[in-house]
Amino acid sequence: MRRWARKDSGSTAIEAAIIIPPLIMFVCLAIAGGRLALSGSKIDAAAEDAAREASIHRTAGAASDAAHAAAAESLDDQGIRCASSSVNVNASGVNVPVGQVATVTVTVRCTVNLADLLLPGVPGARTLESTATSVVDQYRQRGD
Repeated sequence: MRRWARKDSGSTAIEAAIIIPPLIMFVCLAIAGGRLALSGSKIDAAAEDAAREASIHRTAGAASDAAHAAAAESLDDQGIRCASSSVNVNASGVNVPVGQVATVTVTVRCTVNLADLLLPGVPGARTLESTATSVVDQYRQRGD
């Protein structure tokens, strides 16, 4: 019995060397997927906050400024650190005549960094985008 135990003494190290690298890759992929999913939902929330904030202003310029500030604040409050970000605002709805339905649309883009995972085959960053639309009150006074 001792002979049989000695013959099998190195197999545990070999099994570990075979199993551990794929296991680490799987964990890193799960972390990357979780980071992207969580960041995506937070970017959605930032776009909704920015659109809602833009829809309550009376001029397109003020709406655009408010949307940029709201998106930046929302991303910062939620702990999202974008490698690069942009906010595009279509605030033409605040200029339509009173009594007509109008909307404000905001698109938020954020590049999420994945380089710290050091996972082969995964890009170093991924750009996520979210668009939200908010209705402008049709009976509210509009800007000039």
